[in-house]
Amino acid sequence: MKHYKDLSENEKDHLLKFPAYISLLASTADDGIDEEEKRTAINLTHIKTFSCDPLLSDFYKEAESIFEKTVISLNNELPHTKKERTVAICHELDKLEPLLKKLDPEYATVLRNSMESYKHYISRAHRNILEYFIFPMPVNGLTD
Repeated sequence: MKHYKDLSENEKDHLLKFPAYISLLASTADDGIDEEEKRTAINLTHIKTFSCDPLLSDFYKEAESIFEKTVISLNNELPHTKKERTVAICHELDKLEPLLKKLDPEYATVLRNSMESYKHYISRAHRNILEYFIFPMPVNGLTD
């Protein structure tokens, strides 16, 4: 992977957990990610392999290959209270910042933006298609 050439194998493995950490952070269940959110995250990770910015296609292909196992493992390892879980995930995401600084700035920016979009979709896993059809634009107090 040319984008990871400055990362050790350990750092690369940690970076590939980025989507799993974002999925767990975006989950709304008090005790971790629920089945609907997990299914949405797995599907989104798969879709991202062919619908992402071309710079990230290799990243998402690799992340997808370990995603389900990683999200289940992390979900079991992290604290089970929402507050402690959020703190632990944020701590892990903070560890990614030095790794992102080792990457090409354009690549790091595209990856950050993609993860923000990813978080948005996972956090809305419980919304249904009908809601998006009737209210395609967010309406304060109604769809947010």
